[in-house]
Amino acid sequence: MTAETLHALDRLLRDQDEPQLSPQQYKEVFRQHPAGVAVVALRDGERRIGFTATSVISVSAAPPLLAFSLASTSSSWDALSRARTLTVSFLSADQDDVSARFATSGIDRFAAGGWYDLGSGEPVIEGAVSWVRGRVLQRTPVGDSYLVSLRALEHGTSDDTTPLVYHDRSYHRIGSHTAI
Repeated sequence: MTAETLHALDRLLRDQDEPQLSPQQYKEVFRQHPAGVAVVALRDGERRIGFTATSVISVSAAPPLLAFSLASTSSSWDALSRARTLTVSFLSADQDDVSARFATSGIDRFAAGGWYDLGSGEPVIEGAVSWVRGRVLQRTPVGDSYLVSLRALEHGTSDDTTPLVYHDRSYHRIGSHTAI
């Protein structure tokens, strides 16, 4: 993200001249909002890059579009800025350890296994509830992050698993026992 882009956003926000939440207040709000947990993964030459994301959203069914955000300071951003395609693996309830591993900096997140490469080369997390292979459409700078939008190209699902959810700084398992 360029300094010019950040300055333009700062000017826009100043021009609106209205109170806003502090970063701490903002985080308090979203800690109370449960989110599905996913691993975004891609190939950067011979290297596999992956990170945990709780910001994945469905944007449109026709055409099939999804998006996620990533901090511009993320160690994965450099590779993601060049990626043409990637995968999003939506983790199952028993994969909290996978989520924690892909959220840890400074390690080879793929070293422990538990993944496979698609024929097109992108890694998918084994045992995920579902996964999507997508083509990167846009990388939009927003605040101190990028909103990355994708066109869904192929997918896989598993009917016999339940999703992993992140809420208030901890993982949760949902299933039929939690249905209302």
